[in-house]
Amino acid sequence: MLSGRRVTVGVCGSIACYKLVEVVRRLSKLGAEVRVAMTPGATRFVAPATFAAVSGSPVLTDLFTEAERVAHVELGRWAEVLVVGGATATTLERLASGAADEPVSATYLMCRAPVVLAPAMHTEMWEHPAVRRNVDRLVADGVTLVGPDTGDLASGDHGVGRLADPEAVVAAVVAACGPRDMDGLRVLVTAGPTREPLDPVRYISNHSSGRMGYALAADAVRRGAHVTLVTGPSALAPPPGTDVVRVTTAQQMLDECLSRFDEVDVVVKAAAVADQRPVATSDHKLPKDGLSDRLELEPTPDIASELGRKKGAQLLVLFAAETDDPVARAREKLSRKRADLIIANLVGRPGTGFDSETNDAALVTEAGAEPLPRMRKEQLATRIWDRVLLQLGDPAEG
Repeated sequence: MLSGRRVTVGVCGSIACYKLVEVVRRLSKLGAEVRVAMTPGATRFVAPATFAAVSGSPVLTDLFTEAERVAHVELGRWAEVLVVGGATATTLERLASGAADEPVSATYLMCRAPVVLAPAMHTEMWEHPAVRRNVDRLVADGVTLVGPDTGDLASGDHGVGRLADPEAVVAAVVAACGPRDMDGLRVLVTAGPTREPLDPVRYISNHSSGRMGYALAADAVRRGAHVTLVTGPSALAPPPGTDVVRVTTAQQMLDECLSRFDEVDVVVKAAAVADQRPVATSDHKLPKDGLSDRLELEPTPDIASELGRKKGAQLLVLFAAETDDPVARAREKLSRKRADLIIANLVGRPGTGFDSETNDAALVTEAGAEPLPRMRKEQLATRIWDRVLLQLGDPAEG
């Protein structure tokens, strides 16, 4: 898959940089020739000899070790892809500002190949405006951002900032070695839950985190598409490079989708829209003893059906989240909603569905169903876009 491709891995001083050993190992197993550069901080966590053993090449740890050669110049020009992994806030500042006072940032400035950036830091640092500015600048400069994920962090914390899993980093390298096969496509992705208010405090919603929709948006950006992300409330940071439209209710999501529908080529409706909303909404918090035993509800707008009725040349992709036999429900939904592709998604079990990092799913079209093994949502996003491109190239596949 990567036979003969030249990959430079820059290892930064995050406590999670030990994961880059597995990244180097996997890249090598895929046939890539890998060379490694390390920041001084990274060498305090993992010995350079470890990376030298796994990569089979010397590791660059000092800009001035070999006076007779300018190693970072050679390394930057040699690379067909540069991975900067375990990137700390300090590394992001260096890369964004053009500083080059250690091997990784100096190699970055010399490199004209695609760059895959995998940050890792505590949640508060990742969410700080200064860090966000640097990330936005780097994405504008053309780097591909992988992660960070949400999960367990150092010091017992839990939140966004966890270094992306090695398989996700390697997948980004594989993609960077390939063509930007979605250049020119205009894509609209919906994500997250909706919230239907009862009063200013209470609402009806579901357990959706937005992970699947955000993964779809991130992969489409990486592959060259122009992406609009219409998102319900989510704790996730939107993928850089997307046009983000924030909504709360199903009606708001429908309005935003309809207003943009004629301008896009593909719509992927990954949002988990609340099916019901209160008939009456109060402007003031309802007293506990004033709530009725039975809450009167009405259906929310059926966004999928509305888009299906309106669609012309657009490709419409839907999700069917079910606890039992999702493929059968997806087949029934396919023609009724005028969809071109439905992702039948098993929910309600450990490791799949809402707020999980993996999914059990099948791709369902008029031609049949393709069951997929359990995989990370980032990998599933890639499989979905691959199928979308196939159907755009051959409408009969739908």
